[in-house]
Parts: sequence; structure tokens; C-alpha cells
Amino acid sequence: MLNRFSVIFLLLVIFISSCSQPVTEMPFESTLLPTATEDFVPVVPRNAEETILLSIEEDGYAHLFSYIPNKMPLTRLTNGDWDDISPAPNPAGEKVAFASNRLGQWDLFLMDLSSGELTRLTNTPEYEAAPSWSPDGSFIAYEAYRDENLEILVGPADDPTNNAIRLTVSPASDHSPAWAPGGRQIAFISNGEVILADLDKTNDQRFQNLSNSQTAVESHPVWSPDGNHLAWAAQSQSIGRSGIYVWNAENQLPAQWIGDGDLPAWNAFGDQIITTVPAPNTNFIITYAIDGTILQTLTPFPHQVSALTWSNLVMSDSLPREFEEAAQHTPAPLWAPSGGPVVEGVAGRWSVIDLNNVQAPHPQLHDLVDEAFNALRMRTIEEVGWDALASLENAFVPITSDLDPGFGNDWLYTGRAFAINTLMTNAGWMVAVREDFGAQTYWRLFLRTQAQDGSLGIPLHNPPWDLRARYDLDPQVYEQGGTYTNIPPGYWVDVTSLAAQYGWERVPALPNWRTYYGGARFTEFVLTGDLDWYTAMLQLYPRDVLLTPTRLLAPTLTPSRTPTNTSTPTNTRTPRPTATRFTATPSITPTPSNTPTPTITPLTVIP
Repeated sequence: MLNRFSVIFLLLVIFISSCSQPVTEMPFESTLLPTATEDFVPVVPRNAEETILLSIEEDGYAHLFSYIPNKMPLTRLTNGDWDDISPAPNPAGEKVAFASNRLGQWDLFLMDLSSGELTRLTNTPEYEAAPSWSPDGSFIAYEAYRDENLEILVGPADDPTNNAIRLTVSPASDHSPAWAPGGRQIAFISNGEVILADLDKTNDQRFQNLSNSQTAVESHPVWSPDGNHLAWAAQSQSIGRSGIYVWNAENQLPAQWIGDGDLPAWNAFGDQIITTVPAPNTNFIITYAIDGTILQTLTPFPHQVSALTWSNLVMSDSLPREFEEAAQHTPAPLWAPSGGPVVEGVAGRWSVIDLNNVQAPHPQLHDLVDEAFNALRMRTIEEVGWDALASLENAFVPITSDLDPGFGNDWLYTGRAFAINTLMTNAGWMVAVREDFGAQTYWRLFLRTQAQDGSLGIPLHNPPWDLRARYDLDPQVYEQGGTYTNIPPGYWVDVTSLAAQYGWERVPALPNWRTYYGGARFTEFVLTGDLDWYTAMLQLYPRDVLLTPTRLLAPTLTPSRTPTNTSTPTNTRTPRPTATRFTATPSITPTPSNTPTPTITPLTVIP
């Protein structure tokens, strides 16, 4: 006779397998425990404390960190030449599931917080990440790359791939699952929309679109501990606001915007949300009440954060040996400048250095940044599998060369910037994801990896922006400078995030980028060295050169205007007297009295 849990689990299997999407039949074992019903109430240990878990990118890799306010400073928990992302504490607060490529491919791991011991949960060549626990801790929902697409799978917590149930099977990119505390719903992202899967429904009404926004991309859904609210982040294209939205599961009304942010996380009481607030090339931390009241103002956070949770965890006062060793690690600098000012000339004047085996109109960079470029280039080869920085659209641009209109003060003139060849987008080896900050548009650049076996990169999660769609003769698409496109299959590397580790920042698009393709500047990166453009130019050129109105170097020490060659207008053969009327027959104008008689030249009538 089947017990109550077995019956519930069989119903769960029937619910999911009868999804309106085509689902491949899979065998199931009745010994697996089911997700608890809505009356399940998790028990929080007395010694648990509200702890913030983060995945922070440093030295080119992502590692796990923990922070307990007023007790534990930001502390590194993992370390190595690999990435650890998407941490998810179990309901008891004693273990953390996360994704890592420490063994050469992306798998799920389980970390014991009391001992630091790691257990490998999955072992497949494909990508698995973003685990989310069922309320009773028996199952894990996670995103996985299957059939050239991201899908949502559900499996037992101790062996997630064993007879895993595919919640989604569709051409859309389905990722970032969030299991509701009641156990009967799973929220996730599908092609930039927030979708709610009701496990108690088997018809076409199973999936509900909660965001339903055509001009925004949603991400990172997370449930409040009581299950009454669902928060997520949205990146708006032009209509509406970007930031954190909260949906009330009880009244089913449209989600309400509460403030700026990107990675929402609820506290244990469900009345506060902490989130990162991304800026173009930095991050901040802020805390909101559920109604949007700011409880903690913007606080600078000088790290790139890829994941954030806020949960009751059981952390011992004395860290396990594995955590202690990771906490003591200090990353070495990824590069260091070398060289000095040129000997001849004005003190403090720097030169530009040739870049080896780089194709560009002028393959040179400032002597203070060429090491950063070479280090980034080598790391890109390692991460992507091919030399993407060997062909540049531009590197250093001499002041004697003119760029397109609007680029008069571009950082390319300083020797501190480079632009990757945009032709790689035509070949399908590079895509750009649009990110708006206020009135300015920036881009997040992704490069396709050479190896597509899961050993390099990760699948794309957000739809790219197709800049070339403006040429498809659609007036609306033209006016908005392109449109979102389908998420391409395969594995990709976030070169914008990688470049930031080496000091290279992206630049904003020009205000006219929607009608001027070159104004998008989506492949340009700059290493400012905390200088403004004019000060950076003075490191290469005398002040007099920058003051002259000409773009050509003055031939003497005195700035002077350099003549510009222009076309010469065609003159008539003879100047026309002011009072003369021309007719078909040449005539002579009478000579005024007391005026010397001029020599008369016959006039030629120009028809």
C-alpha cells in the first residue's frame, strides 16, 4: 500500500508530465519523497542567524562569501581557479547548494556549513546551476542546458539528475527557478518573462505570465518566506521603470515597483528586501521595506555580485578549516603597469606601445595600459578558447585622424581604449545585451566559446539586442534602434564582466545611437586610470596641440590654424556690374557723367 507521501509524489509526477508543453516520458521511482503540501512549516534552528550569502567576482573568478551584520565581516568561503555561483541554503539553514565548474564542467555541489565538506550532486557534461529547494528539503529545482536550451528540472536533493522531471520543454530559455514556500508552485524566467508554474494544474492554465512585459527583461525571481509575495528584477527598455518589482500572490494584482535594484533577497521575516543596485561600472547595496521605503541608503559595494541570498543559517563561531583557508587568501593582482615617461620631451609625457600580432588601423596603446590589455587578451583566450582580441576595430587613434561625428572626445584618442571588431556579430560569435541606466544606454558583451561541450562559458540567460534589426524596414524597430532577439544556443563568456576585473570599463552609447549604428559603441572599453579625458590627452600631447582649433599638428611651436582644402567656386568670366541687366543681346551700360569710362568687355550670357 502506498503511503501518503508516495501518493502525493505520484500526483506531482502526473501534474508535471501532463504539462501542455511536449514532455519526454521518463521513468520515476516511487521511493522518492514528495514536496510538502501547503501546511508545511519549516523549523528554524535556534542558533541560526540571518546571514547574507553572495557570489562575488574577483581575480577573474566568482567565489562564495558570507556576511552576518554586526558579527561576521564579509568572509570568503571558497577559493580557487574556478567559479562558484548561485548559492541556495537548504530550509534547515545547515547546508548550501551551489553550482561550480571546479572539476572542469558545471555541476551542482552541496556545502556543509558546519564542516566545510563538499558533496558533488551532479556529474554531467552539460551545465547545471541555480538550485532551489523544495520547502521540506527533499527536492531541488534547477536550471540545466538540455537540447541546446535552458530548461527547468526537478530531482531528489541528494541526486538531482536521478530520474529528474523536466518541468519545461520548450524553445524558450527557461531558467532561475524559485520554489514557493507552499510547495505547489515554481516561479521561473522564460525568455525574459516571469512565469508561474502551478503544480496542481494539468491543462493549458498551468503556466501564468506574471510580468507580461514586451519592453522589459525580468530576472532573479525570489519568494518571501511566507510565500505571499514574489519579487524580481526588471530591466526596462524605454517604457516603465527598471528595478525591483513585488507581486502579491494573494490578490493577484500586477506587480508593484518598489525601487532600483538587480538582485533582490528577502530577510527571514519577509518584510525587507536587500538588493544590489548596479551602475554602469560599479555596484551599490540598498535595503527596502516591502512598500518601497528605503531602510538603508545606497552604500558603495566595490565588487561585481552575481548572486545574493538572505537566510537563516547555522554558522559556527569558529570557521571550519576549509573556510578559514579561503578567508585568509588574498588574490594577487592580475596585471601591473611597467615603463615610464619618455626621456625626450616634456616631463610626464608618455608614449604608445605596439601591440604584438594585433590587427587594427593603429595597433598601439598607452604605455600604462598595454599590460592590462595583454593580460586580458591571454585570459580571454583561456576562457573563450580563441583570440578574440587579435582583431580590433580600433586601438589608439592619433590626433591627426578623424573619427566619425560625435567621437571628438573619444577615449580612443588617449591610447587608453580599444574597440573589438564588430564584424564578429555578423558571424554569430558575439552578441550584446542592452542595459539602460537612466537616460544612458550601455551594453554587456558576450563572446561565443570555441568549445561547446560545457567546459567553457555558460548558456545565455537574457535576450540580446539586435542592433541590425533597424534595417528590416520596420519603422518602430528603426526608431528604437533595434529589438530584442531570441537567445542563441550554446555557451558564452561575459567579456564585459571579465574585462572589468582587469580595469577595463565599458562606455555609454552616444545619444543618437538609435539612428546611428556606430554611435552604439557596444564594443569599446576604456581604462581611465581615474583620469578625465583632457588630463589623459596631456599625457600624450603638449597643451598647445589641444588648444589649437585644427586637428593637424602645428608645423611650428606657435599654434596656428591649418588651411583646409576646399572646393573653389566657379566664377563668371567677367565680374558683373551692379546696375547691368542681362538680355539675350549683349548691351553696353551708359557711362555716368563725371566718371571715368571703363574698358568695356563683352559679356557672355549664361543661360
